[in-house]
Amino acid sequence: MRKNLVLILGFFLLTAIPFFMSHKAKQDGTLFMGTDDQAEKIINEIRADYMPWVHPLWKPPSAEIESLLFGIQAAIGAGLIGYCLGYHRAKHTGSPRRKA
Repeated sequence: MRKNLVLILGFFLLTAIPFFMSHKAKQDGTLFMGTDDQAEKIINEIRADYMPWVHPLWKPPSAEIESLLFGIQAAIGAGLIGYCLGYHRAKHTGSPRRKA
């Protein structure tokens, strides 16, 4: 019983902490700011006349869409990695393949 209570409390803490962090980020204006944006901001503070060598081919219309595309990319990558790991594990354990 005590173990379940600790797990439930841990779950609620892990889900509540990002809400507090996002509230702080909304106040700072860095809610959807990634590491690339943070690096660009610091570079501009150090050297204001810096000109980038390359520019993106397409810039998403908003930061929310950019983070959505990043999330989709991460989900597709995780799905492919999970599929490959599962496929190779089943191949090495000798599990029978399903026939369609």
